[in-house]
Amino acid sequence: MTDHDADQGSAIAELLEQVRAGLSRVGPAEAARIAARGGLLVDIRPLELRRRHGTVPGAVVVDRNQLEWRLDPTSPDRLPEVVDAGQEIVLVCQEGFASSLAAGSLQALGLRRATDLDGGFVAWAAAGLPVEPPAKTLEP
Repeated sequence: MTDHDADQGSAIAELLEQVRAGLSRVGPAEAARIAARGGLLVDIRPLELRRRHGTVPGAVVVDRNQLEWRLDPTSPDRLPEVVDAGQEIVLVCQEGFASSLAAGSLQALGLRRATDLDGGFVAWAAAGLPVEPPAKTLEP
């Protein structure tokens, strides 16, 4: 049982359900196809999780607390990889919970094609897709 299994019936579970109703969540294979055709994969996991589990090759790392500022195409602080509000963006967290809420926030900013990876990094790795080990991706 994950920590999120205990959330059933809670306000956060209801919010998550509402947010996900507006998302077209993708699985690992579809996320890889989106990245291959120029979409943006964004890893919002904390440093400790990236250090422990590795990263998705080619994913842009953005701390969750900076996400909206860095991905809003109208923000002067946006990433150069963010081209417009119609860009395909897939957010990646560890298990696919925080990324759903974050994708909903991006959609509220007008990024209509923002979504998240169903199952998160765990699902990506379990699908046998490439993972860069922590030693190659993060400084000590």
